Amino acid sequence: MHPLVPVAVTATTEIIRGALRLRVNVAYTQALRGAGLLPLVLPVLAPEDADAALDGVAGLVLTGGEDVDPARYGTAPHPKLGDVHAGRDAFEIALVQAARARGLPTLAICRGVQILNVALGGTLVQDIATEWSNPIVHDGDWARKARVHEVEVTPGSRLARALGTERPVVNSMHHQAVGTVAPSLAMVARAPDGIVEGVEWPTDDWWMVGVQWHPEELWASDEPWDRNLFAAFTEVVRRGVTVS
Repeated sequence: MHPLVPVAVTATTEIIRGALRLRVNVAYTQALRGAGLLPLVLPVLAPEDADAALDGVAGLVLTGGEDVDPARYGTAPHPKLGDVHAGRDAFEIALVQAARARGLPTLAICRGVQILNVALGGTLVQDIATEWSNPIVHDGDWARKARVHEVEVTPGSRLARALGTERPVVNSMHHQAVGTVAPSLAMVARAPDGIVEGVEWPTDDWWMVGVQWHPEELWASDEPWDRNLFAAFTEVVRRGVTVS
């Protein structure tokens, strides 16, 4: 039996029952533990703490949550912009930079892929319904585990190899998305309307995969794709090296 390998999992803060509390959806920790990893939830800290926060862990998971402040990519706020969290934005941008410098395996999910793209110089679509031409619905009134649209994944990409398919059907719970892909990233998946659904680091010096859907909600489903993604992350984390 493999020993559990610790990975850092980002969180947000929220006022619950009158107190400011740390919060992360349990689905992330369940999926990671189910994949044989030991999830350690990170509080929202100052950016200067980001590098030290990654000491002792073998991977990083950037989770979903609030909208990213458009000031981070030099754009005025859209009327449909939702809640933002300046402290979380700053800390997670610093985490991305620290993980890149270390070559620390990184899995970015939903907001996670958005903040990663911004951290590396990309932009976002602030509101798909009003800013995108002929969009499909990405944030409908459906269950979190509902697979609602297909994604076309680039053949031979790290993401395609991890999923074990080039045509997964995924869930969808977002109104923002990656806009201009950061210069250092490769776009490797799109929804039927062209919205970016997956990016990755294109060379073997950093295992980094980012997806716009929520695989943590689907890891126990009949379809193996999302379970495969977590297994691929686990494999590279256990190896302790950054190869494809």
